Amino acid sequence: MKFAELKLFLDQKYEQYNSLKFIEEDPILIPHLFTKKQDIEIMGFWVAILAWGQRKTIINKAKDLITRMDGVPHDFVINHQASDAKKLLGFKHRTFNDTDALYFLSFFQKYYQKHESLEQCFSKVLSPKSSSVEMGLVNFKNIFFDDEFAPTRTYKHVASPAQSSSCKRINMFLRWMVRKDNKGVDFGIWKGIKTSQLVCPCDVHVDRVARKLGLIKRKSTDWHTALELTKNLKKFDAQDPVKYDFALFGLGVDEKL
Repeated sequence: MKFAELKLFLDQKYEQYNSLKFIEEDPILIPHLFTKKQDIEIMGFWVAILAWGQRKTIINKAKDLITRMDGVPHDFVINHQASDAKKLLGFKHRTFNDTDALYFLSFFQKYYQKHESLEQCFSKVLSPKSSSVEMGLVNFKNIFFDDEFAPTRTYKHVASPAQSSSCKRINMFLRWMVRKDNKGVDFGIWKGIKTSQLVCPCDVHVDRVARKLGLIKRKSTDWHTALELTKNLKKFDAQDPVKYDFALFGLGVDEKL
């Protein structure tokens, strides 16, 4: 396709998939169960980290976590005692198990006892001139594992550009928190990061479609691939390139492009 044709095509697909219907079968359903900012952040981050495999299973596992936290994630995180934490024992989703869940719970408790929002973990190392959220992701992982008792096995669940990961799950979480439009899918509750700094989540569906459309040339899929895709999407919308995640994902999952 020529540039103008491809832009029109992706804009149409963005409008098609960026709707409330998208929420029903996507992990973003989980944070939409809440209205409190901290609940949205905690469960948004947690379900994003769990987001591999069938979407229905991911959603059910996240709902299981919510039930184990008595339906009030932030309150449970802040006020739980050791006896309460036992409710997470036995939780498992693929390679994420209760050891990981208990560390997540411990991190959230220590963090939210001192801070109002997770946003500062990402935004405090960024400036308005930062080209992307790269250093924010690096900083977040450093903060998340700033504990001598952090389980070694849990490190693999939180990606960072420092390890050349495409960071698809955390980039998806950041899209949810930062993007804001009138469609009602993304939350837009974080104001310290610009949409132009977001990096497109490069999951298997997005990666496959983007390659077929000529938006990715790099052979491997890593952080530089995600940056390449985002750079090309900025040609269509420099201020909000990640909105095309809806189009690429929808084409890959629903239309099997």
